[in-house]
Amino acid sequence: ADVCQLLEGGNARRAVACTKLNATSSRSHAILTFHVTNEPDKDQVFEAQWTFVDLAGSERVKESGVTGTALKEACNINSSLNALVNVVRALR
Repeated sequence: ADVCQLLEGGNARRAVACTKLNATSSRSHAILTFHVTNEPDKDQVFEAQWTFVDLAGSERVKESGVTGTALKEACNINSSLNALVNVVRALR
């Protein structure tokens, strides 16, 4: 498949919501991994992998004015980012 089509499809599935702070606040994380293989001849194979990560930003709940489902999403976003911080700290 065409890379641009895949990116557009993934971007279309991303969740966003309007808050007082941001009209298109991301409500999801995204991970994109490229696997590239080049075989210039039968005896050589070159492989590479690139991983790009776009994390939803932390949400200041009081300032953003979110309620209902958006409030639950904000709490989940903040919780997942906190878990990621703990993982990174543990890897040090």
